[in-house]
Amino acid sequence: MSEDGRTAVAAAVSSAPVEAADRIGELGPTLTRAERRVAEVVLERPQLVAFGTVAELAAAAEAGAATVVRLATKLGFDGFTTLQASIQHDLANQLRPAAERIREPVGSDIIGRHLQLEVANVQSSLRSIDPAVLADIVGHLAAASGRVFVLSGDASRGVAAQLVGDLGALRDDVTLLDGNDIAVRRQLVLLRPTDVVLTLDLRRYERWVVDAARAVADAGVWSVAVTDSVLSPLAASANRSIVVAAAGGGPFDSHAGTLAVFNLLVTGVADQLRAVATERLDRMETAWRNAFTDR
Repeated sequence: MSEDGRTAVAAAVSSAPVEAADRIGELGPTLTRAERRVAEVVLERPQLVAFGTVAELAAAAEAGAATVVRLATKLGFDGFTTLQASIQHDLANQLRPAAERIREPVGSDIIGRHLQLEVANVQSSLRSIDPAVLADIVGHLAAASGRVFVLSGDASRGVAAQLVGDLGALRDDVTLLDGNDIAVRRQLVLLRPTDVVLTLDLRRYERWVVDAARAVADAGVWSVAVTDSVLSPLAASANRSIVVAAAGGGPFDSHAGTLAVFNLLVTGVADQLRAVATERLDRMETAWRNAFTDR
């Protein structure tokens, strides 16, 4: 994981247990060098933690068993076993398919439940964004020297298209990387060093999206990942990452938090490109009015 990739912002729904990744993000600056090595393994190899032993985690991190236990305690867990249970819970939630979640009863107060979930999604996704990370992302998205490409998994293509439309109204050269795998690969090999790629995908990440994100990183093109976990393979490949809360009341993930983050990015770009964007929007408004009056 790159240094910038480790700046991923962990966001969790407020009604859910605080997971290990969130606690590592909060306490990162206070960890010793050995504890940081253990934390890196926890983030990058969660399966080892979930199904391994203290000794195996210590060996992978080149640290002592006492350091593993000390880190678990510092993170607020009762010990390694509790840390392990937390990681197992996180992995189980990431892998639960819609076919399983649809079997869960909704409950009587469906409106109240959804209100609580969606408000928590938006609040968690926005409140935990580091202002410095936000400024860096907005600066890259607004830079006139480069093109912006948005790469998305199938389930999130709708919100990705919304972002492309909004950014495209403010600046030139905003494109949704779409089509089949071959078509996307052809576009990727034509990327320029000044380009920016925003990658969006949530749990059960599509392999072609992960492969494309790694290809972008290998090409040295600056990228930002918007995903649902600091453990996401997209976060590991990106220069910057924003982790959105995506808990859904039904069988599917929610994109309310993702849309809120995208609206924030668009607002930041609009502010940086105010003069150019204002002129573009004025022309669009004039075109709309002319089309309306001609009817």
